[in-house]
Amino acid sequence: MRYTRFHLLTLPAKTACALWQTGLGLLLAFVIMYALTQGIFAVTGAIMAPQGFEDLLGQINRGDTALGLILMLGLMGAMGLAAFTVTDLVHKRPPSTIVGPWPLARRQFWDVLLILVALYAVLMILPPWGLWRETAPGLPPGRWVALLPVTLLALFIQTGSEELLFRGYLQSQLGARFRSPLAWMVVPSALFGLGHYAPEIYGANAWLVVVWAVIYGMASADLTARAGTLGPAVAFHLANNFVAIGLFSMQGDMSGLALRLLPFGPGDISEVAGFLPIDLAMIGVSWLAARIAIRA
Repeated sequence: MRYTRFHLLTLPAKTACALWQTGLGLLLAFVIMYALTQGIFAVTGAIMAPQGFEDLLGQINRGDTALGLILMLGLMGAMGLAAFTVTDLVHKRPPSTIVGPWPLARRQFWDVLLILVALYAVLMILPPWGLWRETAPGLPPGRWVALLPVTLLALFIQTGSEELLFRGYLQSQLGARFRSPLAWMVVPSALFGLGHYAPEIYGANAWLVVVWAVIYGMASADLTARAGTLGPAVAFHLANNFVAIGLFSMQGDMSGLALRLLPFGPGDISEVAGFLPIDLAMIGVSWLAARIAIRA
């Protein structure tokens, strides 16, 4: 009974939910993503000076400057375009069906986003965190405010695109084929988690970060099934990433848009290992708040 609205996403997928179709669609989605990003890089490299292009690529790979991180997040839009494309080409259904009924999705998005903004605001001012005093300056406040609309847009593109592929497309396809959440919740979440495997950044914590991402993915999958739309999952993802990228970021990689920097970077093994359980607790509280917002 918990997932009575899930049919809003799975019903349109039932006409073409064979495993070979879903597998083909997922493979094609990654091919489209790769082709789009490589095409953008090829065009950019052709119009820029070689040294400038190499410097820009470095900024995008590291995300340690505002420009580099905005471009990194924006390029994730290729994932959303790929999800829409394979829904149409492989499954012959309207791309909008991986979002769910638009009026409901829009209302749920704003309901969840507003309750999470209120939750995070309260948590940041409550003692005894002292979080602000423990952090270092990131972007100057004036520049941070000026970039805020672009930051929010870039994060919306990134989080929305990931949700379109993993929750909107893959979860709805598997949900149409299998009744068990072990298939439609765990499999997309496992793939989502593996996409966060980065030993060159996290070192010995690389698999711990994967586990964190899998748990996060399952929370997002649960919200999607309860809501019957992608609205709550996108709001959940956007709020979480804004705090982790736009407000309080670890030093180094993906720190280019943060207002404040935590006193450690992703390569600091013990600090990251100690921080992840706290972050998971925040995800759990946010998940409960989102369920209250959608009354599910």
